[in-house]
Amino acid sequence: MTRGPSPGVSEAVTVTVRHGDDETLVEAERGANLRRLLLDAGLSPYAAATERLNCGGRGLCATCGVRLREGAPGPDHWHDALAARFGYPRLSCRVTVDDDLTVELVDDKRLWGGREPE
Repeated sequence: MTRGPSPGVSEAVTVTVRHGDDETLVEAERGANLRRLLLDAGLSPYAAATERLNCGGRGLCATCGVRLREGAPGPDHWHDALAARFGYPRLSCRVTVDDDLTVELVDDKRLWGGREPE
């Protein structure tokens, strides 16, 4: 388990990021954007093909999907509402980290990531 950066964090929350067989704990300021937090910690929510070809966090391309586990906030974006309903990854660019959260990066993602097995 490794720890990510925590530059001058006030009102810190902990984001546990599962990636492959590893787990990284990242401290974040309450209200942080999950996509930005992941990228700053060196943990990309993107597939290799979309690492550079994405909308930059505007919620348009749906390529920054992650699986939200423990502490997941409710969806407040139309894509995330559908993703939550049908088992697709949630857009990290549309998630505000307000409390401790567990996130799982999608390992087998080609572009967007598939549905959760039922």
